[in-house]
Amino acid sequence: MRYSLRQLEVFLATANEENITKAASQLSMSQSAASSALSEFESQFDIQLFDRVGKKLQLNAFGRGVRPKAEALMQQAIELESVLTGQVGCGDLKVGATLTIGNYIAVGIMAQYMEKFPGDRVVLTVANTEDIAQKVLNFELDIGLIEGEWQHPDMDVTPWCDDELVVFCSSTHAYVDKAGLKKKDLLAAAWILRESGSGTRQTFDRAMHGILPDLNVALELQHTEAIKRAVEADLGIGCLSQVVLKEAFRRRSLIQLNVPQRNFKRQFYFVLHKQKYQSLAIERWVTLCKAFSR
Repeated sequence: MRYSLRQLEVFLATANEENITKAASQLSMSQSAASSALSEFESQFDIQLFDRVGKKLQLNAFGRGVRPKAEALMQQAIELESVLTGQVGCGDLKVGATLTIGNYIAVGIMAQYMEKFPGDRVVLTVANTEDIAQKVLNFELDIGLIEGEWQHPDMDVTPWCDDELVVFCSSTHAYVDKAGLKKKDLLAAAWILRESGSGTRQTFDRAMHGILPDLNVALELQHTEAIKRAVEADLGIGCLSQVVLKEAFRRRSLIQLNVPQRNFKRQFYFVLHKQKYQSLAIERWVTLCKAFSR
């Protein structure tokens, strides 16, 4: 074999960091050792994997083709080492989740995973749908859990479980006693919403088809807790996942509003790169997620 697993590690770390110094730091190597390993890897096969753009090393077309195969081989090597040493762990699992899923669902699943497989560690990244999907596409994450719909020819997007958004207000808002919000009520309200690029906003915009351009969007916030606090302060009404609001509804610090003839149903999705090696760790995570949604 003309290459080593160490060379593959350096290649993959450099692909992730786009910088040889940062890649070396990630692997606890000296910068010169990492640079030598990458140079030897390329020269052994007379190939170039990166385009040098200033201080950045950006994967070229050939490097992008090599990356998923190298990722798969490294994951298989980790699994083989676990078998050879008698360990049950599969190594770190890098999971991405959108804000609603990450803050209210994924942490509980992560706790179950680490309790069931104590030799493993889950690294959770929380961001909006667009950011999580992009990180999966770039192999920065093993799997993503997203709220919004996403399409890309290199991605597998699989339905996971159902969810629904609800419109809500403070306990002192003028809409509290309304049996149902009409079109004029929706247009008269000040809205406090998630930002564009989030799955929640995508579902809201679709539900408000026909009147969306005329809505009064007073605030756009990235965090669900900030939206809940702003609505409690009577700055406007909001629209978030039912998962986020259960406790506030129970305390009646926030009140659910009925919005007939508007469809706020949606799904949560698994998102995976089509060329990503389906490791045992990914399979275990997906199994726990599906069990959670039953």
